[in-house]
Amino acid sequence: MKKLSLTLIAGLLCTLLSSTVTLAHGGMEHVMGTVTGISDHSLSVKTADGAVTVEFDGETKFIRGDAAATVKDVQVGSRVVIHAHKRDNSLHAAQVKIWTNAPPGKR
Repeated sequence: MKKLSLTLIAGLLCTLLSSTVTLAHGGMEHVMGTVTGISDHSLSVKTADGAVTVEFDGETKFIRGDAAATVKDVQVGSRVVIHAHKRDNSLHAAQVKIWTNAPPGKR
């Protein structure tokens, strides 16, 4: 009985901690990779898991280093981290961070 209680408590604790991490990111998806294509309203990104297309609009914030940027600062080959909301069957970017150099661990 004591072993079952400890297992149950450990399971509940893990569930609580994992839901806290999800809430900390505001329910956003994170896309990290290399830009392979740019259109008027979307970025195609090669990630470690495959290819992803993320839409953007006038509300999307672009950042390069610590400064504001625009989609014109993104080029094919740019490394990006995108924070995006799921909308219907697509991803919509809230923020696109353009790496000014290789991300940590990739230098």
